[in-house]
Amino acid sequence: MTESEVKQTDLQIQRVDARSGSAEILQQLREKLSPRGDVVSPRGRALTEEVFGGPLTPVEVVQRICADVERDGDRALLRYSEQLDKAALAAEDLRVPAEELAQAHHDADPELLKSIRRIRDNVAEFQQAILHHDVTIEPKPGVKLTQRYVPLRRVGVCVPGGAAAYPSTVLMTVVPAQTAGVAQIAVVAPPTAFGAYNRDVLATCHELGVTEVYRMGGAQAVAALAFGTDSVPAVDKIVGPGNLFVALAKKHVYGTVDIDSFAGPSEVIVIADQTARPDFVAADLLAQAEHSPGSAILITWDPALIESVAAELADQVAQLERSELTLDSLEAFGALILVRDQDHACELTDSFAPEHLHIQTANPRDLMAKIRNSGAAFLGHHTPVALGDYAAGPSHVLPTGGTCNWAAGLCSNSFLRSGSVTEFNQQAMNDIAPDVERLAEKEGLTAHARSVSLRRSPSPPRP
Repeated sequence: MTESEVKQTDLQIQRVDARSGSAEILQQLREKLSPRGDVVSPRGRALTEEVFGGPLTPVEVVQRICADVERDGDRALLRYSEQLDKAALAAEDLRVPAEELAQAHHDADPELLKSIRRIRDNVAEFQQAILHHDVTIEPKPGVKLTQRYVPLRRVGVCVPGGAAAYPSTVLMTVVPAQTAGVAQIAVVAPPTAFGAYNRDVLATCHELGVTEVYRMGGAQAVAALAFGTDSVPAVDKIVGPGNLFVALAKKHVYGTVDIDSFAGPSEVIVIADQTARPDFVAADLLAQAEHSPGSAILITWDPALIESVAAELADQVAQLERSELTLDSLEAFGALILVRDQDHACELTDSFAPEHLHIQTANPRDLMAKIRNSGAAFLGHHTPVALGDYAAGPSHVLPTGGTCNWAAGLCSNSFLRSGSVTEFNQQAMNDIAPDVERLAEKEGLTAHARSVSLRRSPSPPRP
């Protein structure tokens, strides 16, 4: 589709008047964005049918890929790389050589490297500030209780690379892990021009000191990280965004390894009032829709703003490099929703639990106080979500699909494992022993009670 053809296209973004209900339409929107949805690009759907010989659901595709990689290791991993990514690799080609990382860094735009260093410092400063530290209390004499935090030994980082290159994701995943003290970080990216063959991605890895980068993507990469293969040592946790197949694969392997969250296709809700500039709002909706698939929803109680934003969307989408893909996203997963008032906007936003929330109103902090469920919030007319996507400090890896009502975004604390340390002396144990024994006996666990009663007074010395 050429730019002129896009300009002539009538934008078919969904409009919803929720002032008097529209519950069925809203539920359909929520279902599309949930982990049970089917947010797959047309290319992804066609490829699935080509590889598997039929229209399998995304869940069925992921189950088959993960089972094959768990059973057959490198052989299945390489087969799916060829079938899905069109990359014919040998096992020795999976890991990017150290000299290739160094060369990419040597050839990189010096200004890009300066930006990477500044962003790294921004992210590290924020992540260090929020990092958990061991906490010890002594509530009574002879009692010492500690909550201890230990960095994970080895983690895997998924970096997308299907339709765009994401050195920003390297920064937003690797730097929090390094801040937490993770010793081994394995980055995986698809064997594509936007993935593990992208020089900017490789240069970013090298700048951050990442030495382990693999050319593999999709559900097969997640399975390789989780189960391990001859070429890819298994990890303890997998983090990072991806398409629906990556997100479902992470969900599938959870329990074998830890994961960060259901970080699937990008989404944003913009709450705006009459003080918002329509061109700003439209630009922010397009910024997430261009991920393709990506969901972009405007919620407002100003009917005139909906008309203005719709006109801006139609005009601005024609100016984008990814105009056709962005248009597909807007029409499939976008919406302009008219609500009764501010309270209704907050209520509806909470029910969606969006990955990104941008409040462009006269009183954004007041509205934020009424909303519990969002992955990352951006307040005011001059805080576009793109600041968080690239440079502000918090990670841009966030839960999607309506899971923000219980899941949290990635941060340095995501790479820590906590555990308690308890220490009693003789007298302190004697003091608490009756309560322990009483409760244990009520539960019929007499061995528990005996393990305490034996210690209630010092044992006599053995002859």
